[in-house]
Amino acid sequence: MSLNTKPEATRIEHAAAERFGAELSIAPDWPGLEEIARNLEHRSHRRYTERPVQPELLEVLFACAFSAPSKSDLQQADVIHVTDAARRKVIVETMPDMPWIMNAPAFLVFCANNRRIRQIGEWRGKPFVNEHLDHFMNAAVDAGLVMMNFIRAAEAVGLGTCPISAVRNRADTVRDVLELPEGVFPVAGLCVGYPAEAGRITPRLALNVTVHQDRYNESGLREKIDADDRRRHAVLPYRKQRRVERFGQVPFYGWSEDKARQYAVPERADFGAFIRKQGFSLK
Repeated sequence: MSLNTKPEATRIEHAAAERFGAELSIAPDWPGLEEIARNLEHRSHRRYTERPVQPELLEVLFACAFSAPSKSDLQQADVIHVTDAARRKVIVETMPDMPWIMNAPAFLVFCANNRRIRQIGEWRGKPFVNEHLDHFMNAAVDAGLVMMNFIRAAEAVGLGTCPISAVRNRADTVRDVLELPEGVFPVAGLCVGYPAEAGRITPRLALNVTVHQDRYNESGLREKIDADDRRRHAVLPYRKQRRVERFGQVPFYGWSEDKARQYAVPERADFGAFIRKQGFSLK
């Protein structure tokens, strides 16, 4: 039983136990416990009330989003707020089984943008000599950081979100619908709205799997993942098994079996070709 009497500290302990199966020691006098609790309690939301998200609030959240760190202050990220229902519908049609995207009060697409830096070089009479994989990574990471900052700020004001990586399923269609020029590509979509239900904390791998000290360490990895499978199954079992027609039914279906099945079938194998068409050599 927790000895903490501060509500935020207790929330952190409960969320850490649910997320990681971990017992964290929390000092009740640490600053920022509310923010830490909100981070640990993060959950995705796919059902929303009909309450709209005010434009003024979205603008504040965009300001929070673009306050994220940026590699060398290059600022290689953009957000497209898709307000046109027809455009949103075309995007949704590239993603089977995701009807909640049409029902979200707001739908955003976070994009990586290497175009501006190239344009600035032209305007200033300087060559662009960094045509290689790293500048693609820089732009993609910038966009991811901006999206995460948006999510954190949105949750602080009571909104729920759900990232949509499936905007990359048919990246060419998303490019055409959003009129993305060369040098710009979609990283992820994001549904935004006021949650219609509380949602659940999704368990994650134990910290002794993902956190290393001084060097990468895989000792006991298989046993740790097996233990995580059992822990996760006890609190949030999968409702159905993936690709039964190919892999059959198994008596115990855990996280590792699900992910092994997911990546046993090609996914977005044409994305590299799409990125090259957008002006990235990836060399």
